[in-house]
Amino acid sequence: MDGSSRTAEHVALFRALETLRRDRRLFADPLAERMLPWRYRSVVALSRLPAVHRGLVRYLDERWPGGPRASAVVRTRLIDDHVTDAVADGAAQLVLLGAGFDNRAYRLRLPVGRFEVDHPATQATKRRRVPARLVADNAVRFVPADLAHDDLATALRGGGFDPDFPAVVVWEGVTNYLTATAVDATLCALAGLLAPGSRLVFTYVDRAVLDGTGAFAGADGWRQAVGRYGEPWTFGLDPAGLAGYLAERGLSLRDDRSTRDAAERYLAPLGRDEPTAAFYRVAVAEVPGAEGR
Repeated sequence: MDGSSRTAEHVALFRALETLRRDRRLFADPLAERMLPWRYRSVVALSRLPAVHRGLVRYLDERWPGGPRASAVVRTRLIDDHVTDAVADGAAQLVLLGAGFDNRAYRLRLPVGRFEVDHPATQATKRRRVPARLVADNAVRFVPADLAHDDLATALRGGGFDPDFPAVVVWEGVTNYLTATAVDATLCALAGLLAPGSRLVFTYVDRAVLDGTGAFAGADGWRQAVGRYGEPWTFGLDPAGLAGYLAERGLSLRDDRSTRDAAERYLAPLGRDEPTAAFYRVAVAEVPGAEGR
């Protein structure tokens, strides 16, 4: 056993299944299958048969109607596009914060410095599963850090990150498992470290799912499932108050949309009608210029 996150493995499985689609797919992540334990790799192997693939996708969507599979797929594509846009606008560094089994540092061919920050144990698992030739070329710098105890800015600088150059930071699938204090500390650290114009792309769940003030189809089943895996949701944000929340921490809100919104953008034009969540969201924050700080 390597202590890998079950939810992280599920997202990797969803990405591997999307990669196997023969048409109308949103992205290709050839490394996703390698991130999986053997029990899931066997599922992916069987899913190379179109009929098995269709049946498995249908089973996953019917078992968890809240839409975790398709939500993971559209959020992946949406974040890819946010990263690409940030680089086009001048970002010179890509940081995957709490990288888990995110393979963007390898599959997005971008002319930037690339960093993966994660807990040492999780990072060790990732490095074992990434092909040795990719690790050996040192294109991606691994920054081991336990953010419950280590200072993020110190860890990144020690790993070669240059705060004088704009960056795009991806913090995907993490905030909903943290405490409010931990989220606050990370946002403040990034606001103080990153150069003006840098962007942070992060996911979060609508707070109404956690406090019971909002009714979202399928939310309870999804939330109960992650709780059974020992990874309960512990933090959420109010979309209506997000701009103010970020401003208090030295960041400005650039974009915020749900995975259901993303499905309208990416799946609907392809004729793909798949369940996604209105309560799972992807936001982009930006570090203001010197005059706005």
